[in-house]
Amino acid sequence: MPSTAYQPPGLIQRCLHQLRLFFIALQFFTRIPIPRWVGFEPGWLQHAVRYFPAVGWVVATVTAAVYALSALLWPQAVAVLLSTIAGIYLTGAFHEDGFADVCDGFGGGVTPQRVLEIMQDSRVGAYGAIGIALLLALKCVLLASLPGAAVVIALLLAHPLSRLLSTALIWRLDYAKAQGKAKPLAQQMSSAELLIAALSVALPAAIALAQGWIGWQALLTGAICAALATAFLARKFVQRIGGYTGDCLGAVQQVAEVAFYLGLLAVIAQ
Repeated sequence: MPSTAYQPPGLIQRCLHQLRLFFIALQFFTRIPIPRWVGFEPGWLQHAVRYFPAVGWVVATVTAAVYALSALLWPQAVAVLLSTIAGIYLTGAFHEDGFADVCDGFGGGVTPQRVLEIMQDSRVGAYGAIGIALLLALKCVLLASLPGAAVVIALLLAHPLSRLLSTALIWRLDYAKAQGKAKPLAQQMSSAELLIAALSVALPAAIALAQGWIGWQALLTGAICAALATAFLARKFVQRIGGYTGDCLGAVQQVAEVAFYLGLLAVIAQ
């Protein structure tokens, strides 16, 4: 009589499932189409968040390529602006919209409930419009102020790192709403999953250091600035609404990215 005992999935099946989770994360955070064989189950999205920083590598590769090609034809400032536009188009302004909503909610709301109501409103108010305009302006000015070759490295490191710091909120904080666009991601994230996310940032950063593409002082300063910005926002989120929302994750990604550029430029400009 044949055995009916449970057979654990083999190595190929496990690797295929990890690839499926990456594609699900890619579909959730970007406009990039994914293969039809991937399929979808609601429970997969919770575990796909481990590949949020890896999605950052995809976005970084595209924005860095657009910058590098554009810099061959136009001044650096133009190349930086085109690179930024490419990143916004690729992600559907997903994170920029979150930052604008946070500016509106935290700027115009007094009570936690009112803050959440404003953030949920699809309209952009004065706080959001001014905030995102200044953020994008600062991002472009910082990148345009870096040496040309350093812009590519900055993009390749800042995008995945900022998404790792955003992911840390899911691991550490509570979700602040009963329902929301990030609710499927807001289930408890294990430390092992956070480690996978961290490795997708740490390993390429180590390669960049080993190859001399960036100095350790610049990398460390940028990472510290990004981490401090994340800690500041996380504290504000807990104080004002008791946790985070999907908009908060987008805001952390945007602010941490800019903070990394600030730290990088502070070292390189000396």
